Amino acid sequence: MSQMLIMSQPSQPDKAKPLLTASVHDVRYFASLLRGIGFSNRASMRFTAGSGITVTVEEARTLLATSYIYADHFDEWAFDVDNLQAAPSQLSAPDVDRHATSFEIPLNILLECLNIFGTANMSSSSSAGSKHKQWRRASDASDNDDGRRLNTNRIDQHFGSNEKRTSMRLTYAGPGHPLTLVLAEDSSGPTTTCDISTFDSEPNLELPFDAEQTALKIIFKSSFWLRDALAELDPSCEKITLIANPVVEVQSAQRGIPAKPLFRIQGTGAFGTTEMDYPNDREVLETFECSRSVSFSYRFAHISRTLRALQNSTKTSLRLEQEGLLSLQFLVPVPRPRGGMSDSFIEFRCLALDDDVAQ
Repeated sequence: MSQMLIMSQPSQPDKAKPLLTASVHDVRYFASLLRGIGFSNRASMRFTAGSGITVTVEEARTLLATSYIYADHFDEWAFDVDNLQAAPSQLSAPDVDRHATSFEIPLNILLECLNIFGTANMSSSSSAGSKHKQWRRASDASDNDDGRRLNTNRIDQHFGSNEKRTSMRLTYAGPGHPLTLVLAEDSSGPTTTCDISTFDSEPNLELPFDAEQTALKIIFKSSFWLRDALAELDPSCEKITLIANPVVEVQSAQRGIPAKPLFRIQGTGAFGTTEMDYPNDREVLETFECSRSVSFSYRFAHISRTLRALQNSTKTSLRLEQEGLLSLQFLVPVPRPRGGMSDSFIEFRCLALDDDVAQ
């Protein structure tokens, strides 16, 4: 099995000095941020001297997902800028960042290596704190708890409490070299070294979000308000439509005329349509800003890619651009090496279906 996971490259005559050295005492959080975008095997990984790591994947030239893993989340982060060399494909590029390096990597191999001791998979228990649901099934427990007990400062609510931990030391010597992981199970347990082949990066899909063209901005007080709504949709759902109206239009509805929804998620499939409306409630929507009525549709297969990131996030930001570009940002808690909590983000951007953009 290990031979399938570990991809080795020929040894170099002279051992190259690492360009990057980073280590963590518990790979679960690192693995979780990668698993949140693990729907595609081809991933672009970028190391930046003062910032950290960004990992990007895309699908069908329509969906772009990026995980941000900051330098201060590592117990050790050493980036040797003086040792940085551009990849052969970047030598002639005039705008090469001399404080960053990037490459492509098979993301599934990286995730399997991180879990080689079986301790990197985290079972999110954040859902345990969301006993209150807006859309309940008959089998659901009592909803006396309105979700306010969810304490986002407690890391054990979001990740499992396995006793064993896997620590990792990551090194990268630069273009043409593998990404090397030294993994250890506890302080006295076994260790293993994985060399994962890296490849020159190819241009990623670019979906810039223009904040000045924002038509809708929502911040869910807790991610379960969106996660549970998406989970209610039938797996056969083909299209999901996001509908929103300015608060003033919702409040000024005349008698006898159905009120416009503040924010509605509508799923459409072969067996009909499901609609879920959100109330104008600060305990649900922490922020709601809508400049005009909007209605844009997306392939449910693309939106469902966000569910894994939703499971381990505490808050979600949803934004819609005037032309329908969707941005979903998930706040993921990560413990600092020296105590306390920090935040990482996973962001998804998705193009609307052409029929809605043309309307």
